[in-house]
Amino acid sequence: MIGPFVIALAAGAASALMFASIISGALISLVLFYLAPLPLMVAAIAWGPLCAAIGGIAAAISLGALVSFPYCIAFAIAVALPAWWLGHLTLLGRPAADHASNSALSPEDPAGALEWYPIGRILLWIAAVATLTTFAALLTLGTDAATITSTLHRALSRILSASDSPVSADTEQWIDTLINVAPAAAALFATATLTLNLWLAAKIAATSGLLRRPWPDLRTVALPPLTVAALFAAIGLSFAGGLVAILAVITASTLLMAYALTGLAVLHTLSLRWSSRPLWLGLSYALILTPVWPMLFCAMVMLGLADLVFGLRQRFWRRPPPLPVP
Repeated sequence: MIGPFVIALAAGAASALMFASIISGALISLVLFYLAPLPLMVAAIAWGPLCAAIGGIAAAISLGALVSFPYCIAFAIAVALPAWWLGHLTLLGRPAADHASNSALSPEDPAGALEWYPIGRILLWIAAVATLTTFAALLTLGTDAATITSTLHRALSRILSASDSPVSADTEQWIDTLINVAPAAAALFATATLTLNLWLAAKIAATSGLLRRPWPDLRTVALPPLTVAALFAAIGLSFAGGLVAILAVITASTLLMAYALTGLAVLHTLSLRWSSRPLWLGLSYALILTPVWPMLFCAMVMLGLADLVFGLRQRFWRRPPPLPVP
């Protein structure tokens, strides 16, 4: 018992230090801040969710005592709780009803005794967690849409203009644009970073030989069919106004990012027979770091939705392989 307890405290201390590094204002602290869930996720996947829970509680209490109570609450909601819950879902399994036909069975278990929680549903949970954490962060700015908007406006005005000069009309337009896209952008980034943290944590656990479930084939990741109904409902509610519209925009953004990630899975599948596959995949991932990433994002969303409607991956796997060249 001593070993897992020490690991839990070490993971919690690492996450707390990474989270609190944002106080320094250094550029590297931004990277550490968004990777703060990683140590607790590694602890959850490699040593169990209880290990992550102990580390998260200890880290939150330490931040509350050493920094401030708001940091304690923010760490618990944005870091500790997602790390514990996603780690729990990753290790969730049940006895398989049909050993022969179930594709999620562990190859390490010859009897096919376990069916693991689907990766697509974990991705949907990531979107839900990102929605809740982003909306909770906005609620710290105000309890209604007007207060949130005015608080963001004041903060951006201080950033984009000199303190001793009036805000120009062009600056006002930039501020209004940033305020409009800020909730959606924050939700997209939260979904992407949570997904990256969970993938890195699982990779670290697998490399260390501590991953308790078999590594899934990520090319088969698919969201539950009803997710698209939730997406269209969120898009419709985004025109309602007020806090409902803000929550709907955030929800739609996280679900769109989830479909973009499934679109990447579709791309990895459809490109298996391309002779220049490494080039196209490398170019696609390189575009993420360029200003044209919104175009790639839209393309991946469309590809993910097209796979839902037309079954692109199912058709690909049913297609016979090409004849050998004589």
